[in-house]
Amino acid sequence: MTHTVKWNVGLQLFEEAGTTTARVVLDTAAGRFTGHGDAHRNPADPDVPEIGDELAAGRALDDLGRQLVDVARRDVEAIEATGPSARSGDGWPSPDRM
Repeated sequence: MTHTVKWNVGLQLFEEAGTTTARVVLDTAAGRFTGHGDAHRNPADPDVPEIGDELAAGRALDDLGRQLVDVARRDVEAIEATGPSARSGDGWPSPDRM
């Protein structure tokens, strides 16, 4: 079975007073997910905005990734709770391995 979908991702970065905030939005056919991340510059550190951008964006993407894994885990658990199904199980990790 071939399955192709397109998900759209948008990432916004905001910096103010030594704090960079990132927001990543993922639109899927099933819904919308938003990840958040922050980076705080120590006043003693040099002002290099790219580092704050990288940290905040990475943290926002990590947050988004955790949300997607949690949703997938719940979906697998819901399928398993309904009893045997037509799927073979090959290639689907058990919820405790996600």
